[in-house]
This record gives sequence, structure tokens and C-alpha cells, in this order.
Amino acid sequence: MGITYIDGIVKGRARKERKVRFLVDSGASYSLLPESDWKALKLKPSRRQAFSMADGTVIERDISECVVRLPQGEGHTPVILGETGDEALLGVVTLEILGLVLHPFNRTLQPMRLMLA
Repeated sequence: MGITYIDGIVKGRARKERKVRFLVDSGASYSLLPESDWKALKLKPSRRQAFSMADGTVIERDISECVVRLPQGEGHTPVILGETGDEALLGVVTLEILGLVLHPFNRTLQPMRLMLA
């Protein structure tokens, strides 16, 4: 298994932008912004959600929404509001919104084959 990072721009409703280096995590459902990033963008929580960690631990985090722009495109996406020590993650919900998939062998983001059926 390899590790893949990608640089992106995140925008909040206040039209503030922030450059973020995301760890592409094909095992994470939602993307996550570290506390310093979402606070700089003035994101506000809209709900709270429980998440299962790889070791079975369950944690709760607040959820908001923002726009994520990558070299491959941009889209509106839910995002976990991280806490101290959390790393920026790019999860599969955001990847699907952008029509992207993580290629498992060369660890690059590729266009997703979309079906209209």
C-alpha cells in the first residue's frame, strides 16, 4: 500500500480560500480539514456524526460543507471539522463528487467511469 498526497484549494461561504495538502484516503468516507484550516475559512458545523476508526474506536466529529478545488476539478462537498492533531484527508465522497477514483496500482487520481443507468 502506498501513500498519496494532493494539493488543493478549499473555499468556505465567506469566500475565503486556503491551500491544503490532502492525504488521499480511499478508506475514509468524508474528507477532513484540520482545525486551523476550517477555522480560517470560518466554517460552521451543521451536524455531528459518529465515525468508526480502523481499530474499532468510535469518535464523533462536527460536519460542515465547503468547495474543494483540485487540479482535476472542483465541487461542493461535506467535510469533517478536524480537531487538534487531525491531518487533512481527501475521502471517497469528495472523490466521487469530483468524478475521480484512486488508481490502486500507481496511486494516482483518475477520472471515474460514470454510469447513467
